[in-house]
Amino acid sequence: MTAAQNEIAVGRITGVFGVRGELKCDPTSAGRTVISAGAQLRCRRGDTSSIIRIERARTHKNRLLIRIAGVEDADGAAPYAGGILFAARADVLLEPGEYFDDDLVGCAVVATNGTEFGCVERVEHFPSSDMLVIGGRMVPMVGAIVTDIDLEGRRIVIDPPEGLLE
Repeated sequence: MTAAQNEIAVGRITGVFGVRGELKCDPTSAGRTVISAGAQLRCRRGDTSSIIRIERARTHKNRLLIRIAGVEDADGAAPYAGGILFAARADVLLEPGEYFDDDLVGCAVVATNGTEFGCVERVEHFPSSDMLVIGGRMVPMVGAIVTDIDLEGRRIVIDPPEGLLE
């Protein structure tokens, strides 16, 4: 889900729903706030990209369904299946203590005692907590372990319990 510097991935279209042109969408946590009626997003599928406007968004059986303006039926919706949705970073509001995954990737991870562990390779999302992946090992992003995140300095300080990164 790579994006331009000023964009953030907000969801993935997983398929067509019904015959009226609705699409099943799996939003990211950031996407839950921006994928709504009237939103203008970029949809990228393979090498093609286009700006779309969400005409309608609704929840059906715990799944987000969207309708793209100008799409009237399943045949018109089918080309969007598999697409990744992007929004302008400025349109995504973060709560205090929330970060974009892309901003954390590449940050150096050091322990409170100065031990260096490497850089964040990616962020994985699990129901219990998000995980920083460093050298193939996972570090839970919980306050008891991650003590400081300095995005400007590209540094994350952790206080790992014994054995976590061994």
